[in-house]
Amino acid sequence: MPESPIRKLAPFAERAKENGLKVYQLNIGQPDIPTPQAALDAIHNYDEKVVAYSLSEGHLAYRRDLANYYQKLNLPVEASDILVTTGGSEALQFIMGSCFDEGDEIIIPEPFYANYNGFSTAYGVVVHPIPSSIKEGFALPDIDAFEKAIGPKTKGILICNPGNPTGYLYSKDEIDRLAKICLEHDLYLIADEVYREFCYDGHVHHSILSLPALKDHAIVVDSVSKRYSMCGVRIGCLITKNKEVQTTAMKFAQARLSPPSFGQAAAHAALQTPDSYFEEIHAEYTERRNILVEGLNAIPGVFCPMPKGAFYCVASLPVDDAEDFAAWLLRDFSDGGKTLMLAPAGGFYSTPGMGRNEVRIAYVLEKEALKDALQLLEKALNQYNA
Repeated sequence: MPESPIRKLAPFAERAKENGLKVYQLNIGQPDIPTPQAALDAIHNYDEKVVAYSLSEGHLAYRRDLANYYQKLNLPVEASDILVTTGGSEALQFIMGSCFDEGDEIIIPEPFYANYNGFSTAYGVVVHPIPSSIKEGFALPDIDAFEKAIGPKTKGILICNPGNPTGYLYSKDEIDRLAKICLEHDLYLIADEVYREFCYDGHVHHSILSLPALKDHAIVVDSVSKRYSMCGVRIGCLITKNKEVQTTAMKFAQARLSPPSFGQAAAHAALQTPDSYFEEIHAEYTERRNILVEGLNAIPGVFCPMPKGAFYCVASLPVDDAEDFAAWLLRDFSDGGKTLMLAPAGGFYSTPGMGRNEVRIAYVLEKEALKDALQLLEKALNQYNA
């Protein structure tokens, strides 16, 4: 199993904190936005006499109301299409186990969410990466690259939209092109859509669930972690109209018994969250993104494309080894009692050697903290390269 590039440096960070340093944690997508009060109240006021198992597929009332959420987005989702999971991570594991046999291949544009490497390794699935370029803003590679990657063992294509770690948002044309490939070659199109609410500059999210032709090919991973800033409740879901996939995934769901009861209560209540909550978050993240990306590109030798969604960016740094630099930040650098924690981007690639001088940064800290972090980064790069 590969280590998590997001968490592998945690021991360095803990030692830095023990030594009295303030660590700006830009390595992990843990939002600082308050969780909706309705979700917190659902936990505080949980009044069942026994905290019992739920159905393996999740509470029916929650799945019905969750289906209504998707229907309001003009997506034809019914309660029977939804399997509630322990976070989006478990949904991905169920998909790997349900749709692939050992030795089967999955095509993923890289860089991609690091745990895709871990989950594919755990289930014996071979990742066939399609590289994208930071110089081109991580745009979807040419369609010919996908055609060339398809072989007799290929069973699916996986995308994250909007993207983690890049913040890239797929256009309608790109989704249509991917759908055409999957239909022509009888492949699953799997979309991790957990950041759907976070799209900027007037851009909109295009779900693969909106394409009727993909009825038996489309599988969506979703989660409440980022949408409602409640990563710790561990509630996600797998959505598909393919009944064979649903039936198979249900076997994995039964094996782990049920998703968390407290988490489902919080996630169900969070569906009451007013639109104003998302409007405020959208404005806040847009400002943070602009401060971070403009600040990064103002540092000599740093390049960062402007992300269209999520709350991450990938930046290239003027260093030979971003992992060594990230460890050095926590081990040997401080300024004014503060330092930084970054995620080396090499772990978000499957191709060896890719992303060696890149880092992923999550803009999940308030604006003044981001400004301070940018000043620290510039000082750190000068000192490290000296």
